[in-house]
Amino acid sequence: MSTSDTAATSTPSSRSASASTGAGAGPSGRWGSLGPVGLVLAGGVSVQFGGALAVTLMPRAGALGVVALRLLVAAVVMLVVCRPRLRGHSRADWATVVVFGVTMAAMNGLFYQAVARIPLGPAVTLEVLGPLALSVLASRRAVNLVWAALALAGVFLLGGGGFGDLDPVGAAFALGAGVMWAAYIVFSARTGRRFPQADGLALAMAVGALLFVPLGLAESGPRLLDPVTLGLGAAVALLSSVLPYTLELLALRRLPASTFAVLMSLEPALAALSGFLVLGQTLSAAQAAAIALVVAASMGAVRTQVGRVKTAVPEA
Repeated sequence: MSTSDTAATSTPSSRSASASTGAGAGPSGRWGSLGPVGLVLAGGVSVQFGGALAVTLMPRAGALGVVALRLLVAAVVMLVVCRPRLRGHSRADWATVVVFGVTMAAMNGLFYQAVARIPLGPAVTLEVLGPLALSVLASRRAVNLVWAALALAGVFLLGGGGFGDLDPVGAAFALGAGVMWAAYIVFSARTGRRFPQADGLALAMAVGALLFVPLGLAESGPRLLDPVTLGLGAAVALLSSVLPYTLELLALRRLPASTFAVLMSLEPALAALSGFLVLGQTLSAAQAAAIALVVAASMGAVRTQVGRVKTAVPEA
């Protein structure tokens, strides 16, 4: 397993897997880690503020309409920039990229249905349980019982002992998005092995857009063609997809995959911050503690997985 593939299977981030399709993670060398770390954090801030902007757009376009606009604009930009080659791929290659695209579409659709019902911070916290579970299962070490217990404690606090403070439907959508996030990571790694650079990601985005544009039109119809809606949808796509993918691709060229994975574990905290600043969503002390527990569990699981890989692959 390559370093970039390790990042894809152990990192609790939808974008980390995407980034692994285009560049390998290497040591930061003479540049140090400040530059790449800044790029990763900027990407995280971008995607979470993009999510907050998407919530403000939902009254205009609906949750499905926002997903359609995000995937469509991002797909167009990625296809123009990457110009992926369409010939010379096997049926297995195309099957992998189609499943990747379907998974991407489902992950985004379920997540946006969640944030339409519950605050952004709790939604991302519940969603991150999917890749966290993937990381714990992949490691198969006893210490991961500690991380799983921390994550479960965080979920218990987040739901007030039974999700009494959160819309249960929204919470279910967020958990479903987490399942799709884990599947996304797996198929992103497979796509990265079959397609050069970010070609597979661009093609998968096109698949996701083709799936969701009809759904968005069915929900919102001509409202999607409103110039303001189109402009805001384009901003969501740039903030949530194009900009973070680009920043993280650059960061992974100079930043070890393990460091990248730990930084990505901060997603729930960044989501809570953007929800507060953009949407005025405040958290109770219990919800803030819940997010801290899940972030700690995610970081711990990532570090455990990285340690297992280093032990399994001794120095030559």
